Amino acid sequence: MTSPRATLLLVDDEPHSLSAMRMALEDEFDCITAADAETALAKMEEEWVQVVICDQRMPGRTGVELLTDLRDRWPDAVRIIITGYTDPSAMAQAINDAGIHQFITKPWHPDQLLMAARNGARLFQLARDNERMALEMRFLASTSQTKLEKRRVALRDGMGFETLLRSPQSPMNPLIDTARHYASFDVPAVLLGEAGTGRARLARAMHYGSLRSDKPFHAINLAGLPDDLATVELFGAKRGILPGGVNKIGLAQKADRGTLFVEGIEHASPALQLTLWRLMDEGSFSPVGGQEVLTTNLRLIAGAGPDLPARVADGRFRLDLYYALAVAELAIPPLRARRGDVALLAQHFLSDLAARHGKVAHGFAPAALEFLENYDWPGNLRELHNEVTRMLIFASTPLLGADLICRPILQALPSETGADRTAQAVLVSNGTLKDRVELIEMRILRETLTRHRWNKSRASVELGLSRVGLRAKLDRYGIADHSGQMQEEEEE
Repeated sequence: MTSPRATLLLVDDEPHSLSAMRMALEDEFDCITAADAETALAKMEEEWVQVVICDQRMPGRTGVELLTDLRDRWPDAVRIIITGYTDPSAMAQAINDAGIHQFITKPWHPDQLLMAARNGARLFQLARDNERMALEMRFLASTSQTKLEKRRVALRDGMGFETLLRSPQSPMNPLIDTARHYASFDVPAVLLGEAGTGRARLARAMHYGSLRSDKPFHAINLAGLPDDLATVELFGAKRGILPGGVNKIGLAQKADRGTLFVEGIEHASPALQLTLWRLMDEGSFSPVGGQEVLTTNLRLIAGAGPDLPARVADGRFRLDLYYALAVAELAIPPLRARRGDVALLAQHFLSDLAARHGKVAHGFAPAALEFLENYDWPGNLRELHNEVTRMLIFASTPLLGADLICRPILQALPSETGADRTAQAVLVSNGTLKDRVELIEMRILRETLTRHRWNKSRASVELGLSRVGLRAKLDRYGIADHSGQMQEEEEE
């Protein structure tokens, strides 16, 4: 594809001079002519002109005066003047006033004029290209910075403290406030809590709330991981150690300038504990099978069960490693201590799961939330997530009722601090046989009725009771449906 021809404006009050300039230039350029300054200005208003070639001596306004006006109004146009004067001071003043690109002295030669026009058109194009590239560079730099900032914001919003859902009165609030303070300081930390309480999520939030937020975050779980495999994963291995004869880069090297989260650190062997302590104390390590010492600048966050201090006390965990980690020690409360958060977490899980599985779900019935909030959740967040998943799978309406909840949760006894998962506490407690049997019977009745949506006919059939007998037991134990969904579908 050929480039479009440049447009030239030729200005001269002598017709034969204009004709001569046109003849010299029209083979390569589109030429527009004007016999005076006013006509030239009108032509500039109508056409996109790249180069202006103007005679200096004209009636009315001179060539320098015209080109000075053009410089103010069309600064991109290249300005060339034809003059019979060669006074250096006059030329310097013309350059300053009108921004003259080139002087052509009379008498001019056609080749000289053609070369000046070519140079002017090339200068105009180069200036346009340079301006375009400058704009593109500024746009790309701005776009790159915008994308980077958006990415950081997205990471912090998507994985930061904002994702740790809790109610205004949650016991998680003071913990998260403390974690925010520690996150902004480049110190190691150990997160204590039961399995499933969200230690990894808190570690990730601390990373994205730290000065290392734009650097890598890597995690490893040592629970159930053989010692040799854990060492290779953490510190890498030299060629010849692993099958295939390849080098392996460990997480300690990958997390350089970032954060390494070691979950289940209480499961580390004594040898691995020593290596981790060296990593923290000196910032150095050696790959498996290698002699060289590598260095890394990482922040180590460890996750452990609440019994880690007890392991330190009885010598099962290195004291020096524990104190190296425990600059920031944060204890995450179990879900049974966060009863006010259960409804919020369950609704969040439900929304995510409904979107993932393409099933409509609006929320939970009040009775369902009551059972979920009164349960002790020994599996913490994972168990709650699993329960919500099962409820969604079997739900036939957008509002999930208590009848979808699994039987162990329905049978659990409500209490101020959560519910017992099984009847084990009743079996080993003190009391008469009659009292203990009645307590278990009350749980079974409550669970069965809830599962059948308080349809007493169906519940009595399953339990092998008459309707009268079931009602008598309900009255005796004071069991009533508080959900407002009592169904009287008893057979005549």
